[in-house]
Amino acid sequence: MNVVKLWSRCLAGHVLLFSLMVGTHGTVFAQGVSFVIPENAAAKNYGTGWECHTGFRARGGVCVAIKIPANAFPTGETYGPGWDCVRGFRASKGECGAFTLPANAYLTDAGDRWKCERGYKVSGGACAVIKVPEHGHLNSSGDGWKCDVRYRADNNDCVAVKIPENGYLDASSYRGGWECNRGYQAVKQACVAIKVPQHGYLTGSNSGKGWECERGYKATIDRCAVVVVPQHGYFVDASYGDGWKCTRGFRPSGNICKAVKVPANAYLVDSSYGSGWACKRGYEAKAQTCVPVEIPENGHLDYSGNEWTCNKPYYKQRNRCVLS
Repeated sequence: MNVVKLWSRCLAGHVLLFSLMVGTHGTVFAQGVSFVIPENAAAKNYGTGWECHTGFRARGGVCVAIKIPANAFPTGETYGPGWDCVRGFRASKGECGAFTLPANAYLTDAGDRWKCERGYKVSGGACAVIKVPEHGHLNSSGDGWKCDVRYRADNNDCVAVKIPENGYLDASSYRGGWECNRGYQAVKQACVAIKVPQHGYLTGSNSGKGWECERGYKATIDRCAVVVVPQHGYFVDASYGDGWKCTRGFRPSGNICKAVKVPANAYLVDSSYGSGWACKRGYEAKAQTCVPVEIPENGHLDYSGNEWTCNKPYYKQRNRCVLS
């Protein structure tokens, strides 16, 4: 027998078998389990079970038609109302109502709202023309205006920017559209030269003094004073303090660095406050010395190593560990 004819007969047999498996409402067998497909439904493309056609919702094992108002269409979604309004209509209280599109407006992409065209802005449910002042132009979005170069906004007008001597145009400046050249600072509506003292240099900043001192010098009101670093100290480049710090093992005392006296059973700590030392584990500080921690019976050193606490279930009572 011809192979093509044999394949055709087999295919016809499978179609007939499937037709017998599906009754009036449809019966599907999947992995030995059968289920009935209700009216207005179809077997799922993936997995098992069935799903309702678009415009219907599953309820009590059947597919019930969704009530779709005028000027709406079914969405096929299993959540929400199951319908949406056509373009130019808006959902309200289960209905799709038309809304008026004002002059110089257009529908949004969703079609349920409107926006004003370029050069117009929303005003009382309408689109009013934007009044662009002289020496101004519409902004990039078209819903407002900006001033031309060398002009700045002043209420509803664009006024010319007055750039002082030794200044330059800067539209981002809060001064009114201008800033001062390097070496100058704004004083009212003028650019005044910055007076840099000896051993100082310009910072390029428009705020503050406009200058800083060279390394080894500290700024006062109007000059750079040399920093005198004491023995066992070192220079620090900071805008606060004396301009120097003491090396490890020393502490500032007036204008000198004084050695930290570390008692027995203690060690140096890197801290600018306190005694400058701490007791080793098992010792506690008393009168500038480190004495052994006296641990009572049923007690042990705590996490710090400089105090004690009681073993469970004991608790502290003055200098003892007692049961509750």
